[in-house]
Amino acid sequence: MQDLIDLVFGTYPSWSHLVVRIVLGIVFFAHGAQKTFGWFGGPGLSATIGGFRQMNIPPAATALATFIECFGGLALIVGFLARPAALGLIGVMLVAIAKVHGRHGFFLNFSLTPGKGHGYEFNLVLIAMALSIFIGGAGVLSIDRLIAPFGG
Repeated sequence: MQDLIDLVFGTYPSWSHLVVRIVLGIVFFAHGAQKTFGWFGGPGLSATIGGFRQMNIPPAATALATFIECFGGLALIVGFLARPAALGLIGVMLVAIAKVHGRHGFFLNFSLTPGKGHGYEFNLVLIAMALSIFIGGAGVLSIDRLIAPFGG
C-alpha cells in the first residue's frame, strides 16, 4: 500500500518543480476554464463540443479533455494528485498534436498565415513540463508532499 501512495503522491523537496507546477497549472486551468465554463473570454462547453465535432472528436471525449485541462490545472496549482494530473495533461496534449497541431509542422504560426494553424512546439513544451512533474512529483509547498514526502 505504501508503494502505491508513494507512486501517486510521492515528491521530492524541489523548488524548481514548484515553479513548473504552478505555471503549468495556471496555463491549463485558464485554458480549461475557457473551454469548460466560458471564463476568460472562452467559448464554454457547448461551443467547444461543437468545434471539436468538426474534428471528429466525440462529445464525451471533448468534455473529458476540457475537465482534465481545467481540474488537472487546478490540481497542479494546489499540488494535489499532481502526478496523475500531469499524466492526464500529457495525454490531452498528445491528442492535440495528433488531431490538430501536428499537420502544421513544428513552429507556431506567428505570422498568422491564413489557412495554416499553429504547429506543435507549444504542446511539446507543455508535455515536457508535465513530464517533469510526473517524474519528480509536485515539489515543495504541495499537498502531495504532506501526504508522501521523499528525499528528505
